[in-house]
Amino acid sequence: MNQGLALVETGGVSAPVGPEASEAFASIVGDSPALRRCLADARRIAERGARTVLVIGETGTGKELFARGIHAGGPASDGPFVPVNCPALPASLLEAELFGYERGAFTGARERKKGLLEVAGEGTLFLDEVSSLPLDLQPKLLRALEDRKIRRVGGLEEIAIRCRVVAATNESLETAVATGRFRADLYYRLNVLPVTIPPLREREGDVTTLARHFAREAAERNGVAVRLLSPEALGVLEAHGWPGNVRELKNVVDRAVVMGSGPSIGSDDLHLGRRRARAEDRGVAEHPGIEIPPDGRTLASIEAEAVARMLEITGWNKSAAARILEISRPTLTRKIRQYGIRPPNA
Repeated sequence: MNQGLALVETGGVSAPVGPEASEAFASIVGDSPALRRCLADARRIAERGARTVLVIGETGTGKELFARGIHAGGPASDGPFVPVNCPALPASLLEAELFGYERGAFTGARERKKGLLEVAGEGTLFLDEVSSLPLDLQPKLLRALEDRKIRRVGGLEEIAIRCRVVAATNESLETAVATGRFRADLYYRLNVLPVTIPPLREREGDVTTLARHFAREAAERNGVAVRLLSPEALGVLEAHGWPGNVRELKNVVDRAVVMGSGPSIGSDDLHLGRRRARAEDRGVAEHPGIEIPPDGRTLASIEAEAVARMLEITGWNKSAAARILEISRPTLTRKIRQYGIRPPNA
C-alpha cells in the first residue's frame, strides 16, 4: 500500500524532502502503468540535476507536487523551493519579482530587492502556468535560462543564477506558439526535458486507490470514523470522467466523508449526479453548441468563445464560470484579458 503524499495541489499536503529521487517520489499514490512511466521520467530528471524542466498536465493532476518531487530528489534538495503563480501577478510586477530591482528603478523602489531567480539560490524556481508570461518578458527569461545570468530592473550588473527552473503548463505551448502568445525559442528551451503527467481518466485503477487514500486522510483530518467506500460508490467513481482530475476526486471524497452519516460511503454521498447537473441548472443546455465550419478554426478562437459563452451563461459570475470550466479563477481572469472579452455593459 502506498503511503503519505497523494497527487493533489491543495489540502495542506506537502512534498517530502530527501537526498534521493526514489525517496522524493516513493509516497505518490497510484500504481497505473501511465503513472509509473511518468514517475520514472521524473526520477531520472531529478537524479541527473537537469537545470530546466517542463511539467505538462491538465488542471488538478499535481504539477506542483511533481515539481517538488523533482526538487527534493535532486542534488540541491537542501536549497529552497520557490513557487511563482504567473497569472496571479500583474504583468507590471512579474519582471520585478523574477529579476529583482535596484533602488530608484521605478516609483516606490526605495531599496534594492533580489529577484526570485536569485532568492532560489541553488534550489528550484517553480513557474506555474508559464504560458501566461507576458510576451515582452519571455525573451528575458530565455536569456536567463541560456546564459544563467540576469540583470535586476534598473541595474547594469550581470548576476549569475544557480537555480533549477521547473516550468508547468496546463495548456499546449505548441498551440500558444501557433497563435503568437508564446515565443517558439522559449518553448524549445523549456521543452528539452518534459514530464507529462497523465490525466486521472488514463490512470487505470488509480481512482479506487486514491479514493480510499483520501477517505482515510479526510477521516483523520476531521476527527471522524473511517468509512469504507461501498462497491457501488467505487463503481460511480471509476465511471466518472474527472475533468478536474485528482483535485476534483479529493474534493468529492472529502465532502462525502464529512457530510455522510451511514456506516459506509454510498453512491448518493458522492453527489456526482448533482455536479453534472450544475451546468444544466445554470441554463447551459439552453445555449447552442460551439460550431466548427468545414474549413476548421483555431483552438484559441474556440477557447475564447467557450469562455465568453460561460461568462454570459453565469451572468459574469467569474467564480461560477471558473468552476464549470474546471479552471482556477486567476486562469479565467487571464483568459478574459488575453482574448479581450468584455461584459455587455462595458
